[in-house]
Amino acid sequence: MSISRIFVMMVLSLTFALSGICPADDLLSQGLAAQKAGKHQEAADLLGKYLEKDPKSVEARRVRVQALTALDKKDAALEEINRGLSYHPRNISLLLAQAGALAELGRREEAVKVYSQVLRIDPQSAEAFKERAEQLSHEGRLDEALKDLNQAARLAPNDPWVFNKRGMVRVVQGDFDQAVADFSEAIRVKPDGVHAYFFRGNIYRHHLNQPQKAAADYRFACKEGHPLACLELEKMDEKP
Repeated sequence: MSISRIFVMMVLSLTFALSGICPADDLLSQGLAAQKAGKHQEAADLLGKYLEKDPKSVEARRVRVQALTALDKKDAALEEINRGLSYHPRNISLLLAQAGALAELGRREEAVKVYSQVLRIDPQSAEAFKERAEQLSHEGRLDEALKDLNQAARLAPNDPWVFNKRGMVRVVQGDFDQAVADFSEAIRVKPDGVHAYFFRGNIYRHHLNQPQKAAADYRFACKEGHPLACLELEKMDEKP
């Protein structure tokens, strides 16, 4: 047998041997693509295999957490985040994910502590202020929540959910005029934001006795696909 033929056979054997091996980069790209396509279980499996090869990857860890959360595997998602933080204890994206996972599990006080940890690392984190405020409001700590949302509004004036959340806190406080102002600001920032129209409509209808304005807000939200707004119009005997 000639040397050249032996060489060709060796190359072919190596090719066949490697054909069943998926390079790590392929696992990552395939996992990210699967999550983007809504194939959460496939994404979780692929990214899990990738993390066995590269356990320090923040991107793979973060997206696998998203996949597990979408699969309603909240405890597994939190465990995944904690593994990531063992490698990167000051990583902002992982800490925010940890706080969000704790909040999802109803562990609000722990979530508040993690958001506070984020703010010690990055005092300009609008996301941490905004999300900590939501947890504080659930705990009835409305003044603290409002203070956080004021900071978030200063840092992220183009985030409509800052104003939606602040408006909801003000509704609970009974400050309906300022709540309307917040929802109006959310609409200015995001004119197609159906939630702000629905929230503002509720105030007009239930607190400020302005049914025409309420109907106008509900009508817009209903046309944009908000089912509760459509229901409110029915209760008012108004056409969508």
